[in-house]
Amino acid sequence: MIFRLEKLVPLPMIELSKAESSVWEADSFEFVQGKKYLAEAASGKGKTSLLSIMYGLRKDFNGMFFIDEISALNYNSKKWSHLRKERVSFIFQGLELFDELTAMDNILLKNKITGYKSKQQIMAMAERLDVEIYLKKKCMYLSFGQKQRIAILRSLCQPFNFLFADECFSHIDRLNSSNAMLLIKEQCEQQGAGLIFTSLGNTEYAFDYRLSL
Repeated sequence: MIFRLEKLVPLPMIELSKAESSVWEADSFEFVQGKKYLAEAASGKGKTSLLSIMYGLRKDFNGMFFIDEISALNYNSKKWSHLRKERVSFIFQGLELFDELTAMDNILLKNKITGYKSKQQIMAMAERLDVEIYLKKKCMYLSFGQKQRIAILRSLCQPFNFLFADECFSHIDRLNSSNAMLLIKEQCEQQGAGLIFTSLGNTEYAFDYRLSL
């Protein structure tokens, strides 16, 4: 799977300086399956916009982007739905969890659709991220860092060619961040998937490419 951007820029960023960007308004920029990309930039540089555009959530941009040589303009709701279920998983910065449901129920909402992980596999991943004791609690009672780890687990309960991770370690301590990154990379490698990881800065993990936005 390849995402190719051509002279693309979100409309809110048109008037901003993009002189140091390797992505915005580039003649052509590709994200290739199997590679790991880090987009490390300050707030307002378009990290979330980049992922939201490639996930089909935002249409307010100039330029073009292609998914396996097919213009995103040719994607209808059915194609986007298939992409989000089978090809791209997203760890949202805003998490998109249901506070009234337990942590496990939030995870199972995804897994019941995909049938991708067994209950045993989910529990094993939860233990690795040190959240197994919180699975029966409603998300409204969890800290933001605990919720981030639940959102990470949920994102891994589907097949994907790419995983989008949007500032998903911002409230997680160093040890659990390291454990989460190891789990994410393992799951990506098992599926031969690409990873696009965004961060505000000081990211110490290894990536194939570090992008300027």
